[in-house]
Amino acid sequence: MYPSTLVKSVKLSNRRTGIQRHTLLSGSRSVPKSIVMAFFGLLPALCMAQAVPVNVNTASAEQLAESLKGVGVAKAYRIVEYREAHGPFEVVDELGEVKGIGAAIVDKNRDIIILQ
Repeated sequence: MYPSTLVKSVKLSNRRTGIQRHTLLSGSRSVPKSIVMAFFGLLPALCMAQAVPVNVNTASAEQLAESLKGVGVAKAYRIVEYREAHGPFEVVDELGEVKGIGAAIVDKNRDIIILQ
């Protein structure tokens, strides 16, 4: 793929027309800078678009931290501690009882939370 082999950006000018363009060189291939920038601009959106469902009753703290928006490692460990102390979650809104997890975080993640 082009982005992993990019070497440098070169500004090319056409003396007759005066048009300038930037080209990224890769070995014997050249790729217009606009194409590469469009690819890198879409990459974060493509990665974030695929939300993976997570079972909050069986997932480890690390899995919860990776999957849930607004939940870091500390909050994920609190979810696991709450689950161990009170048993499995019966409804999604019960997550709001965990210290540091409010209704906003529950609402952000409602679509990917599984209770099985």
